[in-house]
Order: sequence, then structure tokens, then C-alpha cells
Amino acid sequence: MKLNKKQGDFLTDTINEWKQNSVITPDEAEKLKNSYSIRPFDWKGLATYSFWIAVICGVISVVSIMADGIVIELIEKFFTSFDVGACILFSLLAAGAFYLGLKRRKTMPLKTMSNEALFLAGALFTSVAIGYLGEAIDTGSGHYSLLFLLSTIIFAGLAIWFPSTLVWIFALLSFGSWFGAETGYISGWGAYFLGMNYPLRFVVFGAILIGVSFLFKYNQKTFYFYKSTYILGLLNLFISLWILSIFGNYGDMSSWYDVKQIELFHWGLIFAAVAVLAIIYGLKYDDYTSRSFGITFLFINLYTKFFEYFWDSMHKAMFFIILAASFWIIGRKAESIWNLEFLPLKPESDAEEAIDKE
Repeated sequence: MKLNKKQGDFLTDTINEWKQNSVITPDEAEKLKNSYSIRPFDWKGLATYSFWIAVICGVISVVSIMADGIVIELIEKFFTSFDVGACILFSLLAAGAFYLGLKRRKTMPLKTMSNEALFLAGALFTSVAIGYLGEAIDTGSGHYSLLFLLSTIIFAGLAIWFPSTLVWIFALLSFGSWFGAETGYISGWGAYFLGMNYPLRFVVFGAILIGVSFLFKYNQKTFYFYKSTYILGLLNLFISLWILSIFGNYGDMSSWYDVKQIELFHWGLIFAAVAVLAIIYGLKYDDYTSRSFGITFLFINLYTKFFEYFWDSMHKAMFFIILAASFWIIGRKAESIWNLEFLPLKPESDAEEAIDKE
């Protein structure tokens, strides 16, 4: 069995821990270590990124060819307009890419990277086709969010049919684009929709995606899309909260310039509270994704607030001393609780006393 470096290090540390605690004998430990090897280079990652770059470059080249005057004239000879012809052409290219991807998935299931690259090509060609469709049927109303809704329906249907996580991600991205454009259209492209600027709207959008992902998690038919929906929901939620912590619920820069940063402090507190909740949830339920997002964006929040409030007023060393001391205290407390799992079994009162002493 061949593993990447991260997986190999984890297995090696686990086996050494088992041997040290006499769970397995030294001979058994050696036998387990000989059952796997560590790949010196992540060829899978290289293959994935190479295929993605190749597909994107290929789609760009096709779009560039379409801009050629000779091609435009040729298409207009067969169709009423260039936009209609381009829409049909890219739809056929998308259908061909999806068909080839499905066929290769059945005949060559082990070539997952190249198969997914074909789905990526199909999704990109579909997006271009919908864009040309919008140009062809444009009435000047500015209600282009309907195109994003159409994209969402098409990608979601294809993702469920295949199934494909990559195409599902395109569906979620289209859904987010529809949500932003539709709320903008309804509000007359003003700064607010139901009293919310764009970042606050996407806080709600991210929370909705997270909620939906948990419904997916406990349903066998939709479990395949749980992880991608969950990650995109967290991404929308935390990035939007970060922007809110800087700019608040203001719709234009002129209004924001007139506001003191202290008046936006409560947004930073909300941002930090959500990050801490994500960390606690991740630790309690062993959810690496939630824990990672929480820790990452908690640090982003702290650094953002540092530059906002203390860059000019406090010595840089003092700020980081305070920050280091606070996290040292948190780390010691967490360490003491962690160590209790490896102590000999004691009465509950003794365990509580050990925590209190720390």
C-alpha cells in the first residue's frame, strides 16, 4: 500500500504509540510498517492541477477562436445570429465532454483525475453556452440573475445524474451568484436588501448552505454532496463575516469613511464568537473542517483587529506578548484536559481536582 507523506507519518506515529503502550509487540509493529510505503512525490496532486490547467487553457483557446472574424461570419451563415450559433456550439461541446467523461468513468474508472477534468471542461463549456444564450435573448431588462438560476438547475441536475462533486460545486457557485444578483435586482441594485448589504446577505446564504449540508449528511441519497456543500457554506459564512468585521453593514465607501472603527467592534466580536463556536464544535465532534475554519479565521480576525486598533497606539512587541500569553493559557488548559485521557482511571472528583489545579 502506497501512501502520501502525511498519511504515512500518521500511520507510523500510531504504530509507534501502540508499540509503546504494549498494544502490539515490536514484531507486529515492524510487520505493520513493512505493509506500506510512502510516495516521495504527490503525483496525484500534480496530475489533478495539470489536467485543470489544460482544460481551462483549452476552453480559453476555443473562446478566443470564436472571436475571430472569419469564424463569426461562418457561424452567422448557418444561424440567425452569432450568439445563437455560439450557444449551440458550446452546448454541443459541453454535451460531448460530459458524454466522454461518463464513458471513461465506466471503461477506465481508475483514471479519476482525467475523468473529472472532462467534467470540468463540460461545466466550463456549459457556462459559456449559457452566457451566449443570455446575449441572444437579452431584452435590456437587466434581470440576468435568471441565467444564474438556469445554470444552477442544469448543474444540479447533471451533478445528481452522474453523480459528480465537481459539477455540484459549479451548481453551488451558480446558486450563490443567483442569490447575489437576484437580491440586487429586487432591491433596484441599491445598497441594501431587507436592510442587509451584500456581505451580511452572504452570511445568511452561508448559514443556509451549512444547514442544508447537515440535512444532506443524514440522507443516504444526498450524502455524496455533503462535504462540498458544507465547505462552501463555511467559506461563504466566514469570508462574509470577515468583510463585515471591517466594513460593517454599510452600503458604500463614503458612509464607511465617516464611521469610527470602534463602532464596528461588535461585528468583530460576532466574527470571533462564530469562529470559537466552530472550533468548539470541531473539537467536540471531531470535525476537522469546522475546527480548521474556526482556527484560521479566528487568527485572521485577531490580525485584522490588530492592524485596525493597535498598529499606531501599541508597541508591536507588547501586542504579541499579550496574544502569546492568552494562547499559552488556553493551550495549558487544553493540554491538562487532553492528558486526563491517558491517566490511570481515577474517581471523578480526582479528575476534576486535576483540572482545577491547572
